[in-house]
Amino acid sequence: MNRPTAAKVDRDELLTVRQVLAELGGVSRDTFYEWRERRVAPPCFRLPNGHLRVRRGDLLDWLDAHRDGAA
Repeated sequence: MNRPTAAKVDRDELLTVRQVLAELGGVSRDTFYEWRERRVAPPCFRLPNGHLRVRRGDLLDWLDAHRDGAA
C-alpha cells in the first residue's frame, strides 16, 4: 500500500517579512517589528539592500519552540 508523503519543505527558502506574516496567520507588521525589538522574533538577517529575510527552517524551528507545552 502506498502511503501519501508530505511535500518536502525547503528549509533554506528565504521568506520576506510579508510571507512570514502570512505564515503566522496575519500577524501585523508592527507586531513583528516589536518582536524583533524585544528579540523574540524568529531569526532574521538583513540583505545588502536592507531588506529582511527569514529562512523557512528557522521559522519552523521558532514555531515549534513556541508550541503549548514546549520545554
